[in-house]
Amino acid sequence: MYTPLDFATQTEAFRRFQAANPAPEGELEHSDAFTLLVAVVLSAQATDAGVNKATRGLFARAATPAAMLALGEAGLAEAIRTIGLYKQKARNVIALCQILLDRYAGQVPDSRAALQALPGVGRKTANVVLSIAFGHPAQAVDTHVFRVANRTGLAPGRDVLAVERAIEDNVPVRYQRHAHHWLILHGRYICTARKPRCGICPIRDLCMFEEKTA
Repeated sequence: MYTPLDFATQTEAFRRFQAANPAPEGELEHSDAFTLLVAVVLSAQATDAGVNKATRGLFARAATPAAMLALGEAGLAEAIRTIGLYKQKARNVIALCQILLDRYAGQVPDSRAALQALPGVGRKTANVVLSIAFGHPAQAVDTHVFRVANRTGLAPGRDVLAVERAIEDNVPVRYQRHAHHWLILHGRYICTARKPRCGICPIRDLCMFEEKTA
């Protein structure tokens, strides 16, 4: 595991990320906090592209907790059957819709604790919703973020929570809002797991990865 890059180098890395993509966005299609929450719950062990393909039709029919409940668990399962673990995910979505209606008047709460209390919602999902829907500087650490944070030395940590805390502690405040988006996209398209594209990496000269590709 690498030691963190010094503050000046971290600042320069995120300055470059911002210059290349000033307003990064998540790739899950949604129209509001509720559809985002559902999409993120469905995305566990599935690709964003696969989730988007299923949710386009789903959200056209049911874009509110009440409409999703009216669809029912069986109807929802049928609509998302192309997504992995669709039966369990349908069960979780129906259950969380009932909770949103019973406890929050159908609105998605902007509290990590409240979000994590919903069926199918873990810390990463909660952080995605807090960041994208509510603008909180919450850091959602997926496999891409974990790899990039450790490989580059930007925010190394032995586990997901350690990396999340390292981003919060080490990344300059002005870059916190979009930090995990930049790291996800960097890991998805440039700093890939097997064959990182170091030749086009905007932070190649700052990165601590010793096995850079040509």
